[in-house]
Amino acid sequence: MSFTEWFHVASRQLQGGLKLLGSVPRAAEEAWEGKRAAWTESRKLRYPLRELPWDDQAAQAAMDEAEALMMGNGPASRPYILNMPLSETDCELVERIKNDTAQENRSNITRTAAYLECYHGYPELHWALLAHLVSRNGGYNMTDLKGGLIDSLFGEQEKEWLYRLLERCNALIFQDAYPQLQLYMHSRHLGRSFFHLLPHFHVSPFMRPFWERFWAWRDSSLLSVALIINEQNYIEGRVVKDPYFQKFVTHKPGFYLHDWLQLNQVIFPLGLNDGLTGLVMERFGHLDERIGFGKSLYAMLFGHQQVLDQVTAFATSVPHTGSRSDYWPGLFTPHKEKALRSPEESAALLAHKCLLPGQRLYSPELNAVWSDTSYDPIPRYDWFQDGSTLGHFSEPRRPLLFAMRHEHLHGIQKTAMAHDAHASLRPFH
Repeated sequence: MSFTEWFHVASRQLQGGLKLLGSVPRAAEEAWEGKRAAWTESRKLRYPLRELPWDDQAAQAAMDEAEALMMGNGPASRPYILNMPLSETDCELVERIKNDTAQENRSNITRTAAYLECYHGYPELHWALLAHLVSRNGGYNMTDLKGGLIDSLFGEQEKEWLYRLLERCNALIFQDAYPQLQLYMHSRHLGRSFFHLLPHFHVSPFMRPFWERFWAWRDSSLLSVALIINEQNYIEGRVVKDPYFQKFVTHKPGFYLHDWLQLNQVIFPLGLNDGLTGLVMERFGHLDERIGFGKSLYAMLFGHQQVLDQVTAFATSVPHTGSRSDYWPGLFTPHKEKALRSPEESAALLAHKCLLPGQRLYSPELNAVWSDTSYDPIPRYDWFQDGSTLGHFSEPRRPLLFAMRHEHLHGIQKTAMAHDAHASLRPFH
């Protein structure tokens, strides 16, 4: 490279860096304005409230029963339970659910659709709709890794590791929860409880009392909290604390960048190019925080009639593809050839609060950028070894601030700024 060429490249990089520095105050101003707007929008969405029935005595009784099962259901007694004779109907049902689970667990797309089908069939299964929406977000995060803003921020190996973390969590939760939902649905269809079959799907004894109580009383809130606690504990040792993921993902700088860019937002769309509700998870690696986060999402979704009606209408009418254009086609496109190619995304976002007409950010569909992934064998052990997690059993509380359109856009702006910094300040050759 000649001195003249070097000087032009260095000048361009310096101009880009100064431009980015100049945009930081504007981004902070946008964030503050967004907070105020979010309060206003949250107030509008808050009413009418939906009742979230919660019986403290029923919750305590189920917890006591779960603890009793834990004390009497150690490794020595579990083979006896699994070796109990099964009827022909039992055997056929176990085989059918195992096959269906394997079939629907092929990808984030199939899992997400399967959850929604469960909810449509049995709307008392609140957790199924919550799982559908959270699974949609899992798909968005997977495709973000190949999208227009994030693709260049990580190396190929880093993107592969992050994808494997997201996919592993999504697949393991489905592997554990879907048979439980299916057992309930078949119990309803056949007119009697089949929850004695839970051990045949390696479901923790923790869940048995809550399903039996739900079978009798249909207390959706209690079951939903139990499932949130169960699934987060289920992935704690198998993913979050797994040495492989700690070494290659959660302890890497890229994972902390992921948090700083607020890519850990969970959003529930209220329609196309419309409002968004949701929350931001601050620390994925903390079990207590993930459980509390799940309970708040549940209370937000089922505690506000407007939110539930609009989110359900969106989920029903818009099939999940993994592209963020599913909910914001005015800002995202799944077609790379129609997306912005220049490193000017953040300037446009900060100047106009949205891209100009005809401009879109690239957000691909999942099947276009990631192939179905076979996961490693699941470690078979029961996470419920002591009563410490029972402290999470409490009535879900509705969050006060949950309108997310402005917060979501601010997260996109921060990502665009990082994208532009990478494009403007990368080492020149």
